[in-house]
Amino acid sequence: MAKADPSKPKSTKTVNLALQGGGSHGAFTWGVLDRLAEDGRLDYEAISGTSAGAMNGALFAAGLHNDGPGEARRLLGEFWKEMANQNAYSPFQPTWLDRMWGNHNLDMSPLYNTLDAFSRVVSPYQFNPFDFNPLREVLAGLLKADALQEASRPRLFVSATDVLDGRLKVFAGDELSIESLIASACLPFLYQAVEIDGRHYWDGGYMGNPTLYPLIHACEATDIVIVQINPLRREEVPTSPTAIVDRMNEISFNSTMMREARALGLINRLLGEGHLDPACGLRPMRLHRIAAEKEMADLTASSKMNTDWALIKDLFDLGRQTADQWLDKTFAAIGRESTFEIGPFIVPEQS
Repeated sequence: MAKADPSKPKSTKTVNLALQGGGSHGAFTWGVLDRLAEDGRLDYEAISGTSAGAMNGALFAAGLHNDGPGEARRLLGEFWKEMANQNAYSPFQPTWLDRMWGNHNLDMSPLYNTLDAFSRVVSPYQFNPFDFNPLREVLAGLLKADALQEASRPRLFVSATDVLDGRLKVFAGDELSIESLIASACLPFLYQAVEIDGRHYWDGGYMGNPTLYPLIHACEATDIVIVQINPLRREEVPTSPTAIVDRMNEISFNSTMMREARALGLINRLLGEGHLDPACGLRPMRLHRIAAEKEMADLTASSKMNTDWALIKDLFDLGRQTADQWLDKTFAAIGRESTFEIGPFIVPEQS
């Protein structure tokens, strides 16, 4: 897709971004952000990110803060290329047959299945006693904590799950660090809980993937763009063990976002019908979504552990293409109306 012509005047609109997590599937979000930064018609007040969404959000925010869209695109590209380089040392590899047929899932990988079963009986406190996590080194080479803390536009909100009390923790401002990003992506079967200021954290996806709360209550912009990785809908009931587990993961990692989005829809309706007084502090919010449900549904949960460049590049290209189509279809609606709505709860009809 050709780059936007910088000589043409642009109508800039301000939005907030909500970036889902999902392991290597976060490369889709890389593609989305790359295309949005290239387009240049959106301004970003804040970003809420979880897990891979937190990584993408941190790199995007730091790049914009340091040197603008070009630097944001460069940092994101360096991160995902380095993650692909790390794949050479990863036990999570597709088989040669999978590579031949372009299958990015790891369901047929003997080593992946062995390690997956192994992680159910041996904890990371035993098989990874020194808590080695390659993400630390990669992020430390690209980000400085003060850049995250000083970035005021866009502001960054990073979600993690407090292990002991089960509550959502949102890191922001001076709390942001490489460790808070690691905490947001801490898979408890692979890594020890991340300790920050005496509290222990796991992946933020369990409690907010991503959380919309800070974008509603701590920001002025009234348009939120959700970049969604995990499919909301499936066409068929899963029947195989792998498909059942995959669908369970999709439902659980979408659940908190769906509840918040549905609550926003209810508030918008009550305000619009005059049942809520705007003096109560609530205001209408507009939701939008960038997603490629059909294509992402073809990838199983195992592929989230696969950082092979072939998958990363495919997802990047898909993200750019999806964002390009979204801009064409949705840009005009930003600032005017919502283009994404979860819909009501399913309730039994009264007899």
